Amino acid sequence: MRKKKIGGNVMADLKGNVIVGQSGGPTAVINASLAGVFKTARDRGAKKVYGMLHGIRGLLEEKYVDLSQHIKSDLDIDLLKRTPSSFLGSCRFKLPEIKDDTEIYDRIFGILDKLEVEYFFYIGGNDSMDTIKKLSDYAILNGSKIRFMGVPKTIDNDLAVTDHTPGFGSAAKYIASITKEVIRDGLVYGTKSVTILEIMGRNAGWLTGAAALAKGEDCEGPDMLFLPEITFDVDKFMRKVGELQEKKGSVVVAVSEGVKVADGRYVCELTDNIDFVDAFGHRQLTGTARYLAEKISREVGCKTRAIEFNSLQRCASHIVGRVDITEAFQVGGAAVKAAFEGETGQMIILKRVSDDPYLCVTDLYDVHKIANVEKKVPLEWINEDGDYVTPEFINYVRPLIQAELTPMMVDGLPRHLRLED
Repeated sequence: MRKKKIGGNVMADLKGNVIVGQSGGPTAVINASLAGVFKTARDRGAKKVYGMLHGIRGLLEEKYVDLSQHIKSDLDIDLLKRTPSSFLGSCRFKLPEIKDDTEIYDRIFGILDKLEVEYFFYIGGNDSMDTIKKLSDYAILNGSKIRFMGVPKTIDNDLAVTDHTPGFGSAAKYIASITKEVIRDGLVYGTKSVTILEIMGRNAGWLTGAAALAKGEDCEGPDMLFLPEITFDVDKFMRKVGELQEKKGSVVVAVSEGVKVADGRYVCELTDNIDFVDAFGHRQLTGTARYLAEKISREVGCKTRAIEFNSLQRCASHIVGRVDITEAFQVGGAAVKAAFEGETGQMIILKRVSDDPYLCVTDLYDVHKIANVEKKVPLEWINEDGDYVTPEFINYVRPLIQAELTPMMVDGLPRHLRLED
């Protein structure tokens, strides 16, 4: 490996090619991590930086691009950082266990060898880290020198070990902002009403808890929050709504899409059959707010609204957090640096050093201890009644939503970088 001198510091060049992919659900800052990988690899002398189209599934179909043909300037990098969703496209594709199907791994490594790839980066969440784990294991078993690194991403904030995940802060900022606006809207007519906000979160309630950030000097915040960490009691919920209706006109409740009743069913399953299941066995969840709003309308007899944040909370780059986008870029660069130094089978994590002033640094952690492990909201961060979060939760999240990065506006709208055909 060659070495060159830059600014008085010795820096080794990357000898081979790099490939990077994106997987799982998109975020407002996932492309900032892509920009971090691309820029750091380019600056360290990588010959080529390839981008997988639609993740590992696309790679299996030999769908990839030379990113230098699509990111041609520093302005493009700045624009990419501000572009939401997955620039390269994504997938939900579960690799089989190595012992069950070596042929698929032979195919992947054959493609990587053909491209002379020595460094492989995958930006994603829990299921994506499972992919890194399996590929790095296969490389070791077969004597491959390719280095595999995981770059964390998920609005759900459910990756183990890391203090938080890039993408969560911006989603939390969006959720808290919209919650404030919904609360203001409910005060307009002075009549009795109940609004149910349905927020993403299958098994972990980080996003729903973020709605509590709406509470402040200018806003009373949501009246109740229900997270999937706590069993949802429909009858108790209805009694509380009735009690609130006696005290005030407009009631606003935030609920995770994944809340379950005592018998293990999702609340949304109490009325609808949900048939779609993805490659990782995840059922599509929707309808929790609708079910509860209809029940309240029938039994309490007041005006109700069901608002599903749905995919809106994932890619709201117009309100992206500067802390979030900066950290997303940093973890991409840190992954390249670690792989260049010989690491493999690792994920970049964020370690919080201080809350006030807020300071987080990057570090490495064995991906085998992260993949397929969900980080949930600590029960001590949920109040005794199970219908709100504690000040400890607020203190944890608030630093992550700070500051803004202004979009590049063209004709009154945010400009995004598009992957041209």
